[in-house]
Amino acid sequence: MKNDIPKTSSPDVPRSAFRKISSLIPHPSSLLSLLVALLASALILRLAGYDPIASWRVMVEGAVGGRYQIADTLTKATPLILCGLGVAIAFRGGLFNIGAEGQLLAGALATAWLGGAVAWGPAGIPLVLGAAFVGGGLWGLFPALLRTERDVNEVISTLMLNFVAFWTVSWLVHGPLQEASKGYPQTEAVAAGLNLPRIWMPTRLHAGIVVAVVASLVAAVWLRYTVTGLRLRVAGGSPRTARTAGVDFRRMTWLTLFLSGGCAGLAGGVEVLGVSRRLYEQFSPGYGFMAIAVALLARLNPPFVVPAAIFFGALETGVGALQRAAGVSAGFAGVIEASVILTVVAGNAFLRHGISRA
Repeated sequence: MKNDIPKTSSPDVPRSAFRKISSLIPHPSSLLSLLVALLASALILRLAGYDPIASWRVMVEGAVGGRYQIADTLTKATPLILCGLGVAIAFRGGLFNIGAEGQLLAGALATAWLGGAVAWGPAGIPLVLGAAFVGGGLWGLFPALLRTERDVNEVISTLMLNFVAFWTVSWLVHGPLQEASKGYPQTEAVAAGLNLPRIWMPTRLHAGIVVAVVASLVAAVWLRYTVTGLRLRVAGGSPRTARTAGVDFRRMTWLTLFLSGGCAGLAGGVEVLGVSRRLYEQFSPGYGFMAIAVALLARLNPPFVVPAAIFFGALETGVGALQRAAGVSAGFAGVIEASVILTVVAGNAFLRHGISRA
């Protein structure tokens, strides 16, 4: 009779629960990278003759010191969440997508063109944002085609396509899509009915932040609990195992870069409908490139992309406040921001390789 009693699996329950709980906690390497980044920025400020503590106080107040500051931080974080999500998906699939900037511009272009072509009402918002996703996804298919058909490294192709997208937008806003008045290099404003609703009046925080957070949760569920998401993770983490399991790498490359580009394109669409209302030259301040640091700080984990993007959004807002309050030049403010990004990327990569070797 004793042999008929099933063995309990209770020892595995705490272990499984621990894994689930630990997966929701930021990795120590990410937190250490942030600490090193803050120390690096303090050193730069000190060398430039500024008090680091006072400068940090100005930056914190400028980023989260009130409702308007918090709203600005979240508004700047919104495109970073979506672009960072796209980069994270590509990296999880073993593909190094450096082209989120160009894919964002492709999505913004699709939104500005379609949004200005028809007198849309609010019901058209999902359709126009869907066009932004498809626009960015199609731009991501170019490097997928070069990768699968000509074995061109996606790092090179995605990077080069950023410049193609930038100059294409520049030509269009100076020519075929320029506003009728010809006063500025920009498109006509999208239909008023497409404006994303404000969710924290009277600030400018719009519903795009909700779209971004929901997208990160959907991506997390898709990667973890679907067969296709599992295949993508296996293809990126263990190509030999993926080949043994019969994963079609050509098909997976196309899918991965389409989804990655689609997320970045959605960021462009949300930025047009929620902030700028139109597409213009110098549309993006570098969201696509900053998204690489966001994805790495989040350790390619979609839910962690949200707080990582908020950190960089706060950094950008805080540096702007420091520039206004302390008379810091725009160039030096850029140096502070770039040093933090570089420190986070380098420190995260160093710690990751060190942990994997151990």
